[in-house]
This record gives sequence, structure tokens and C-alpha cells, in this order.
Amino acid sequence: MASSLLQARQQTPSGVPRECKNHSHTPLGHHGHNWPDRHEHKDLPKEQDHLPFVGDCSNFDIVKATQYGLLERCQELVEAGYDVRQPDKENVTLLHWAAINNRLELVKFFISKGAVVDQLGGDLNSTPLHWAVRQGHLSMVILLLKFGADPALIDGEGYSSLHLAVLFQHMPIIAYFISYGQSVDTTDHNGQTPLILAAHKVLGLEPTRFLLKFNPSLNAVDNIEKNTALHCAIAAGNVSAVDLLLEAGSSLDIKNIKFLLLLVMAIILMWAIGYVVDLNSDSWLLKGSLLLFICVIISLFARQFIGFNKLKYFPVAFLLGSIFWISVTCFIWFLPNFSGAVSQLPFFSGVVGLLYYFYKIFRTDPGYIKTTEEERKKNIITLAESGSLDFRTFCTSCLVKKPLRSMHCHSCDSCVARYDQHCIWIGRCIGVGNHCYFVLFLLFLTMVNIWALYGTVLYWSEHCTVTYQKDGAWTSFTQIVSCSPWVLYIFTLVSFHTSWASLLLVLQLYQIAFLGLTSHERITLWRQSNRSKHPVSLRKTPYNHGCLQNLADFFQCRCFGMLKPNIVDWTKQYTLTFHSAKEKNIHPV
Repeated sequence: MASSLLQARQQTPSGVPRECKNHSHTPLGHHGHNWPDRHEHKDLPKEQDHLPFVGDCSNFDIVKATQYGLLERCQELVEAGYDVRQPDKENVTLLHWAAINNRLELVKFFISKGAVVDQLGGDLNSTPLHWAVRQGHLSMVILLLKFGADPALIDGEGYSSLHLAVLFQHMPIIAYFISYGQSVDTTDHNGQTPLILAAHKVLGLEPTRFLLKFNPSLNAVDNIEKNTALHCAIAAGNVSAVDLLLEAGSSLDIKNIKFLLLLVMAIILMWAIGYVVDLNSDSWLLKGSLLLFICVIISLFARQFIGFNKLKYFPVAFLLGSIFWISVTCFIWFLPNFSGAVSQLPFFSGVVGLLYYFYKIFRTDPGYIKTTEEERKKNIITLAESGSLDFRTFCTSCLVKKPLRSMHCHSCDSCVARYDQHCIWIGRCIGVGNHCYFVLFLLFLTMVNIWALYGTVLYWSEHCTVTYQKDGAWTSFTQIVSCSPWVLYIFTLVSFHTSWASLLLVLQLYQIAFLGLTSHERITLWRQSNRSKHPVSLRKTPYNHGCLQNLADFFQCRCFGMLKPNIVDWTKQYTLTFHSAKEKNIHPV
């Protein structure tokens, strides 16, 4: 019955063709008892493009006219005496049909004629607001709330409007309800909060992650099983929600302790590998077995005490561990080969510089877009009611309007101003706040690595007997290995870090000086240029002001008054308005 009714509604009426004014697209709709399973909301009928209806409307009854959005025909029938509060044979009112089909003008008209905004209808005893929420019509939700619809009312399934928005994963509607004043911890008929419902019923990251942005109670329990959101997520096997809830409840101290454990583990692992390689044994089978055993022990330790979700910081620990052992080796093995203090200075200054700027990168705010909860709710309401809640410029995770050149980092779960990248070697986003420190870190890291490479070659030339010209490359290599396997091991680490650090440094300086772009912008424009029939020039962007000016803007340097850097607050910049350094008051748009 449901399918036949729906097909009947979606057919274009027969009759003499003529254009009906004020009409939009083909009608949609379900009766209250015929909704598909709420976890399969993708099967709901989708809103079509708004097209004028062509056909004879004069024989339409008021229900059909409402479904098609025929305002003039509905006015005709209401003026003839039809009661807008009268439900059809399936207890569905005109306001329900107008709401599900997103007929804004008809809703205004029916309410002006006495329609009850919260009238229950259908087998689920749903209000028009419930129907609009299920279908994801944000504009209709806003209109009904303005006319006094109550989002706290419970439908026949026991859900409020906010709970339905969570089940159907309509993030804009969730944001609007909470910003409008609906409590994020409101309960349904079973005492479930939206967070409990999301953790239990909706597999995946959303909308659990979305709700956590509004600071819901993690300790709230339902009325039936007395379970929290975490209990429900575990019972439902919702692994993504479990991780999010654990992360939301974990303390910063525990995170720091786990990272320190990971760092110690990396230092021990790198020493153990070097120690095994340096053993006085010609049996590579024995060395390989020992290395495999060490890796198994370390992986078991990491799984038991650190957790695999923290292993994303392993590259950071690996880099710091490498710097530690490279520094130790340079200090003990290489420095004695350098006679003058001048030749030793690059090593000491480089190590101090890279550690200092690593600390500055890690501790400096990269440019996170921050707003108070009150500001976020106010912005959501303003943007939604103006029809500007465009998720290309509005972040659904951070609930903020994204400034120009910003990007949401999924690793940090934050929007970052003038986003460059999330560097795996730092474990931190690179943005407007620490981008300069990142470039200087790469510079000092490259300098230390180059000095270490030179120190390695100098060590081999003075302590190892190499007969390259007589016996060839392979014999010379075996001589170096037997002379000092540990130094060869450190040389391998240095070569690896030199390759990526120097390449990244050159790339950063190129795109900063000659393009005026970040890494993210350069890659995005490059991809767009490859897909487009009309290639986009990376040099012709609003951010490229010439080599010297680009460097002055990036490093905020004046060069003794020869340059005038632009001062832009990228955390609040939404247009291409720039301000020179002479301007005292900066007023971002």
C-alpha cells in the first residue's frame, strides 16, 4: 500500500497541459507508519530539483495540491471552505504533507488559516516537525520552530526531533536544534540522550563525534539498562564510537605519559637494533633472529601499555630517538676528528637550534580556530536562518565558519588557520602560528645531518682501511661494515633524515618565496589544474606578491625598513583584504 501510494503521488497528473504558477517539484512523502527503517535513511525519497509543474491542476484535491506545492489551488480550496486542521483518512494533516515536501509558503498559509503546528498525525503520532527532520529539510525546521513548534515532543517511537536528527545523521539540523536552545542531553522515552542513541544505533564516527563538540554528559545513563554512551557503544560493537568516547574522557596527563613511554621505547629499540648490528658475529641469521625477537617484544609492549591509537606518534618518537643517537655518536665518534672549535660549531648550534624549534612548533598554537560555545550557537542560527550554512565554508566538526585558507585537520580534529600540513615527524599541525618555526626546524635539522654525513666520511677515512681503487665498491663496503657497523647504522639514519628534511626544506622555501602558497594550497591547485581543461597557474594567485614581499609577509621581517610586510589575522580573515604593517588597527572582515 505504501509503495502504491508513493508511486501515485510521484506521477504527473493527466489532463490538458498548462503551466501552474507557484509550483515546484514532484511531491514526496510517506505516511507516519510507512517510514523505512531509520538506520537506512538513504532509502528515503530525495528532494528533487525545483521545477515548475506543467499540467491541469484544477481537478487536484487539497492533499495532492499540497504535495505538489500548488499554493493557488490550495488557497482556492481553503476559501471554498476546507478546514486546514482536518486530517486525511490516514490521520495526516496538510501541514504534515507541506512539511515533508518542504513547501514553505504553504506552511505559512496553512498556519495563518488555523493549522495546529504541533498536531500529531500518522501511525507514529509524529508532528510536522518530526516529518521535516526525518527528511532533512533544515529550512522547514527553522520555519516551524519560528511558528512555535516544540522540538521536545516525543513521537510514537519515543524520539524527540533532536533524536531523529541524530538517527538520520542530519548534522545541520542537530547543530541548529542545540544552538536554538535544545539541550544536548535531552532524553527520549527510554531516557537515552542523543549521544547514547548515536553510540548505540549509528555505526561510524558521525554523529557521535559531532555531538561531542557540544560537551554532552559522558556519564548520563538510560532508564532501561542504566548504560552510559560508552557501554552502549561497546554493546553495539561500535568501535569508532568507543574510541571517540574514550578519547573524550581521557586526561592530558595520561596522553603525555604514553608519549613518553613511546619515546623511551623508540630510543631503546633503535639502540637495540644498532647493538645487534654491531655484534662481533658473522652470522646474519643470528642477527636477523635477534632483531625479529626485539620487534616482537616491542610490539607486545606497545599494545599492552601504549595502545595502537597512540602509535600515530611513532614517527615523532623515531625522529627524536634518531636525533638522540646521532648526537651521541657525533659527540663520541666524530667530534675528536675535528680539530678546531669553528668546525665543531655547526654541530652544537644545529642541535640546539633544531631542539629549540621543535619545542616551539610543538608548544605553539598552530592557529586553531577558537570560539566560545555561545558564539558558535549564535553563528549557527544566523547562518542557518540566512540560508548560508554552506559546509564548504562551515566546518561541521568544529562548528565554526572556516576563515580563508583554513582547513580542518582530521588528525588534530580542529580547523587550522593558513593550514600547511599535519607533519608526521612533529605530530602537530603546521599553520600560521608555527609555520615559520617549522621552516627553521628543517633548516637546523638539515644542517646537523649534513655535518653528521661529513663526520661519518671523515671517521671512515681515518679509522677504517678502505681499498676502493684496488678491490672495488663491494669490498670497500664490507670493509666499512666490519670496521664499525654502528657508524654505518647511524650513517643510514642520517641519510634517511637528510633526504626528507632537505627535500621538504627546499619545497617549503620554493612555495613560500615564489608561489606564496602553503603545501595544502599548492597540492589542491595542482590537482584542480590536472582535472581542468584550462590549467591553473600556481604563480597567479591572490597570495603571490613577489619573491621579496612573500618572504617579508611570511617571516614578518622589515629588513631595516626596506620591506613592508602585510599583517593579516588568518584566524579571522574571510575575504582577500590585506593590511600593511603600518596600519595599527587590523579589522578582519
